[in-house]
Amino acid sequence: MMLANYGYQDASGSFVITIDTDKCNGCGACAVACPADVFTVLDEDPNDPLRDEPVVVIGKEEKIRLKYTCSPCKPTTDRPPLPCLSACETGAISHSW
Repeated sequence: MMLANYGYQDASGSFVITIDTDKCNGCGACAVACPADVFTVLDEDPNDPLRDEPVVVIGKEEKIRLKYTCSPCKPTTDRPPLPCLSACETGAISHSW
């Protein structure tokens, strides 16, 4: 199993988005659903040179801004489920929040 972790840590805790690249089929539904355009579909997995199928990643620039871009989607008692999680039919995406 290959897990790609993207996240940050601040005074309120550690926040990580994990993409299970074995489950990800590169469909891009999460990229479409994400209001912050955090996800990108690549033709090949940069972390696994033996994989030649599409996969979703979080790009270098987006990784730097996750603290701000993902903040509006962090769940509270009155927010719906995270759009990227709801869109991912294979269950490849998880969040620590």
